[in-house]
Amino acid sequence: MAIEVQESTQAKAPGRMGDKVFSTSSLVAGSLILAVLAAVAIFLVAQSLPAFLADPADVNDGQGFWTYVIPLVFGTIWAAALALVIALPFAIGIALFISHFAPRKLAQGLGYVIDLLAAVPSVVFGLWGITVLAPAVQPFYSWLVDNLGWIPLFAGPVSGTGRSILTVAVVLAVMILPIITALSREIFLQTPRLHEEAALALGATRWEMIKVAVLPFGRPGIISATMLGLGRALGETMAVAMVLSPSVIISFALIQSQNPTTIAANIALNFPEAHDLGVNVLIATGLILFLITLLVNSLARMVINRRKAFSGAN
Repeated sequence: MAIEVQESTQAKAPGRMGDKVFSTSSLVAGSLILAVLAAVAIFLVAQSLPAFLADPADVNDGQGFWTYVIPLVFGTIWAAALALVIALPFAIGIALFISHFAPRKLAQGLGYVIDLLAAVPSVVFGLWGITVLAPAVQPFYSWLVDNLGWIPLFAGPVSGTGRSILTVAVVLAVMILPIITALSREIFLQTPRLHEEAALALGATRWEMIKVAVLPFGRPGIISATMLGLGRALGETMAVAMVLSPSVIISFALIQSQNPTTIAANIALNFPEAHDLGVNVLIATGLILFLITLLVNSLARMVINRRKAFSGAN
C-alpha cells in the first residue's frame, strides 16, 4: 500500500511542478504589466511637474500651459470622434456581411483583406491621405461650402489643398475600420446557433433575427472593439501629422485650412526643436493623453459590466 501511495505521489509531482511554473509565470506576467504601467505613469508625472508649476509667462510665449493644451485636447477628441462616427457603421455592416450574409469563400477572402488592412503602417495611410484623398475630396469640399456653407460645420473658406480635419478623420476611420470589423466579426460568429434558429423558427426575417439575437449578444464586444479603435485614433501620430494643416485653435469647422491639431501630432512635430521647459510641456500633454485613454477604457469597462447578461460567458 505504501509503495502504491509513493508511486502515485511521484506520478503527480511533474504535474504539480507544471502548475507551479504556470502560476508563477502568469503572476510575473501580470505583475510586469502593472509595473510597466506604473513606471510610465511615474515618468510622465515626474517630467510634467515643471510644466504644471511653471510661471504661465514662461509657457507658450506667455499664454500659459492650459491655454496651450486645451485646444490640443479638443483637437484630439474631435478628430477621434469624427473617425469613429465614420468608421463604426461601416465596420458593423462589414462584420455582419462577413458573418451572416456572404458566401463562405467570399467571407474568407474578405476577412483576410480586412485583417491585412490592419497591418498597413500609418505612414502609408498618411501618404495616401496627402497624395490621393486630399486632392480627390477638395472639389467636394468646395461644393459643400457653396451649397451648405450656412451650416457651421461646413463654413468656409474652404481648404485649397483638401488637408482638413475631415480628411484626417477619413484617414483615421480607414485605419480603425479593420480593428472594429475584425473583433465584431468574431463576436457575431460566436452567437449561439440556438438563438438564431429560434428567432427564425418564430417567423423572424434575417434582419429581425440579427436585431433580436446577434446584436444584443454582440453588444459588449462591439463596445470593446469601438473603444479599441477609439484608442488607436486618439494616439495616432504620423498620419495626422502628415495630412493635417495644424493650428492650436478650437474650431468645429471641418473643411477649412486652419484646423485643430492633436496631442500626439503636436508632440511629434515640436519635440525635435523643444528644449528645457518646452520638453516638459510636451511630456505634460502626453500625460493628459495618457489620462484620456485611461478614462475612455474605464468608461467602456463600466458600460460592458452593465451588460453582462448579454456576454458570451453566459
